[in-house]
Amino acid sequence: MEKFRWAYIGSGSIADSTSKSILAGNHKIAVVYGRNKKTAEEFAEKVGAVAVKTAQEAVNFDNVDGVYIATPHTSHKEYAILALSSKKPVLCEKPVAVTYDDALKMIDCAKENGVYFAEAMWTWFSDVALTVKKWINGGRIGQVKSVDIYYSFPGVMMNKNSRVLTPETAGGALLDIGIYPITYCYNLFGYPDNIECKGTLKNGIDIKETVILTYGSTKCTLKMSLTSLKENCVIKGTSGTIKLPVFHMASVAVLKSKTGSETFRGKTDYLTEFTRAAKEIRQGKLQSDYIPFSATLDCLKIMDECRRQMNLIYPFEK
Repeated sequence: MEKFRWAYIGSGSIADSTSKSILAGNHKIAVVYGRNKKTAEEFAEKVGAVAVKTAQEAVNFDNVDGVYIATPHTSHKEYAILALSSKKPVLCEKPVAVTYDDALKMIDCAKENGVYFAEAMWTWFSDVALTVKKWINGGRIGQVKSVDIYYSFPGVMMNKNSRVLTPETAGGALLDIGIYPITYCYNLFGYPDNIECKGTLKNGIDIKETVILTYGSTKCTLKMSLTSLKENCVIKGTSGTIKLPVFHMASVAVLKSKTGSETFRGKTDYLTEFTRAAKEIRQGKLQSDYIPFSATLDCLKIMDECRRQMNLIYPFEK
């Protein structure tokens, strides 16, 4: 089978990371557009692609099979609608938008043009997370009583101009890393019965928060922060426990129950994500089986509510 040809919109760190992984597989980066011309040209040369002057040129480049959007999330809607309106399938980095309303416009555009659109949430393109869901749905740990997820990295130590710390690019812990534990719980249990969020705001962004999602008698406590380095996930049931020392890019999940223990090992990587998305595109699907539209929209609705409770409003929303 011929290599899947991607148009890259964005040439920064995430574009670089994904390219290193996918070029080892049956993928080719055909064309690159980035707002920084020099960076885009250097990236294009490194990956064997053509650098172009506009996003429109990249989207309409010869024989492109799909468009990958790897820019700050404040510009996702603009580029996604551009590509979708040109009837090009899109894999868009998480979160696909800053708000539920913006994501809905993107999804509506995909539906109107009859083309594939998916959020690049690699966690749920991975067999590790899918196995955890299978264990829970199969009753392997009984009724789930609690989920505790801690996800933190020292983002406050980054350059002050980083998109992660910049209000104008919707920086902060919630949208950048909070989407991972929120999506994790959503994919296991659906939309919560109740949402509670308490956070700390500084310099126009959220630097940490605790989000509690309640599903009947199941309580999910999610702690996200830009102030330290820590990650783990513990899921406790009436007859067992599942632990993932690293959950958002897991390579291992451990189940312990009354009948013994089981360890699943796998990969959470960009190559798996891009390969599965490419397969879905070639199959003519309009949305992903791994991250359907409902998951993308509902998780943004949860984050909208968290922002409301924290009174987190970005400058461009005022």
